[in-house]
Amino acid sequence: MRFWTLAAVCSIAAAGAPPISAAELTTEQRKAIEGVVESYLLRNPEVIERAMEALEAKREAAKEVAATAAVEKYRRDLFEQPATPVGGNVDGDVTLVEFFDYRCGVCRRVHPVVEELIASDGKLRRVYIEWPILGPESVFAARAALASRHQGGSKYLRFHDLMMESRGRLDRGKVLALAEKAGLDRQRLERDLGKPDIARIINRSYAIADALSLNGTPSFVIGGKVIRGARDLETMRGLVADARAAAGDGRSKPR
Repeated sequence: MRFWTLAAVCSIAAAGAPPISAAELTTEQRKAIEGVVESYLLRNPEVIERAMEALEAKREAAKEVAATAAVEKYRRDLFEQPATPVGGNVDGDVTLVEFFDYRCGVCRRVHPVVEELIASDGKLRRVYIEWPILGPESVFAARAALASRHQGGSKYLRFHDLMMESRGRLDRGKVLALAEKAGLDRQRLERDLGKPDIARIINRSYAIADALSLNGTPSFVIGGKVIRGARDLETMRGLVADARAAAGDGRSKPR
């Protein structure tokens, strides 16, 4: 950053002289100004820290504006996609969208928080977005979960809970064993894994996550707000309340 350019303008302005461009400064003037600025920054390094914090805040604000625009652009895919599993109150006034990976430890830890949130709010709708980002075993688990929907939505919900509540390595054998525990026909499930609709759903999840600038699992969309990372129960309740209030006073669309 050329701090000396700003310093030169300020110095000349303070002296009452007409402003000049950086190109009009002599080599000696530039060196003198650079020396003053360098000395000042060495004595006050917190100035640089504040500038970097302001820059980071500006970038984060820009990212949030872009994410809000992406939520609007992908509203149908996020909130109204028939191929996406739904739970909670399917006719609820606020929708919580969760991006998750079954092998994500944080997703597993936040699972009971989300479950309690849904159980305690009879007007909350939940959308499950399979976003397998932790390798081939994650992809297999996501494909199996989506394939289970061909045997009934309630079985998907049971299967989802079992995988989220499982401990240890979630490999192919473990996934299929949990599928049987959820009451699924294992042979049919394995046949359904290759159906083209499953690949389409997962590919769409990747595209939406990229548009929302998500950086990992879990991530959520509540109303029109993107939340990256886990939150505690009270924070989640507050976010739902904010979304409900915003929808109620017309500042955002329902869901």
